[in-house]
Amino acid sequence: MIPGLDGLRAIAILLVFSDHADYIYIGWVGVQLFFVISGYLITDILLRMKESETGRNFFKKFYGRRFLRIFPLYYFYLLIMFILTMALIYYGYRVTYMQRFQEQLPYALMYGYNFYNASPTFSGDSWLIGHLWSLSAEEQFYIVWPLIIFLTPKKHLKKLFLAGILIGPLFRLAMTALYKYTEVTFFSSDMALVIYVLPFSQIDAFSLGAYITRFDFPKARLQFFILMALLPIIGLVTYYYSNGDFGPSTALGFSYPLARDLKQVWGYSYLGYIFALLVYIVVREKMFLRLLENKFMRYLGKISYGIYVYHFGLIWFVRRIRDFGINEFVAKPLTLVISAVLVYFIASVSYRYFEKPILDLKECYFPLLAESKLDGIGPVDAVSNVPKPARWF
Repeated sequence: MIPGLDGLRAIAILLVFSDHADYIYIGWVGVQLFFVISGYLITDILLRMKESETGRNFFKKFYGRRFLRIFPLYYFYLLIMFILTMALIYYGYRVTYMQRFQEQLPYALMYGYNFYNASPTFSGDSWLIGHLWSLSAEEQFYIVWPLIIFLTPKKHLKKLFLAGILIGPLFRLAMTALYKYTEVTFFSSDMALVIYVLPFSQIDAFSLGAYITRFDFPKARLQFFILMALLPIIGLVTYYYSNGDFGPSTALGFSYPLARDLKQVWGYSYLGYIFALLVYIVVREKMFLRLLENKFMRYLGKISYGIYVYHFGLIWFVRRIRDFGINEFVAKPLTLVISAVLVYFIASVSYRYFEKPILDLKECYFPLLAESKLDGIGPVDAVSNVPKPARWF
């Protein structure tokens, strides 16, 4: 267990939940934090496996352990939603919305929902499935990253990570130019959404996390506090310049998805770098551990994958209390409270009785040669038995 990382996962999921519950609109950046932590943990695991496992076992054990962590809950949720939407269609409840889930389900089954988001056939998110785009992006990262790490000599790792950090904004800039100077027909007309969901757009977040595993950030604490203090100033000033107003107050000028005046290019890099600094000062400099190692925060981080998978659809169903004529002033906080209680309970039960027994199979079928464990990360949990260097942790 790396001290503080469960707490960071808890912060990430609280941010995402608060956004989807219509309270803190900058909360979507919790997904960016998840990406950075995923890049950090998965890369560290791969680098240590590379030192202790043969080539065949390297891939077999990594993907086997990933399969046991990711797929069961993911497909279990999709199965539940499939059965539920079929039943609701049969009883005539919000048939059009339930059919939208059915139509979009194949993209989620293939872990390609983010590409569907970016396609010209995209007809709008379903609350029952729309959040799974980020899990698709992570899974695509997991497919190619192990091979890249395996083939990259140790002396070239820094170049690899820096290249990834650079490719992200360059890709977003290229996509911006594509939309500006050509007539794009093979992607959705919503440039901001397309840029956000495509996997290459997020490679800098993963690479920033990877960079932390082996290399230093100079004066990380000072950088973090300065950039955090500047975040609302930069966000609100640039938003006002682009739109003539300050936008939703809780978005701090970073409304989802980032757009206009190249904010879709530099904005994600800015946020990703802040989160990389945050992860760095937690795992390398032991900051904020008193908060992050709180028992509740640690547990919330442990079940964060389940919370992420279940929460979006659950919030949608709870929001239906408005169908009973409840005033919005009452319905909004009531939705928040009911959703929070339900998702916490469901994710807890799911982790104890469904996820944990499956996770325990990893040591039976895909044991690692190392001695100690690294607990992983939501929305996709990374768990490994690879050793941790004492000077870092």
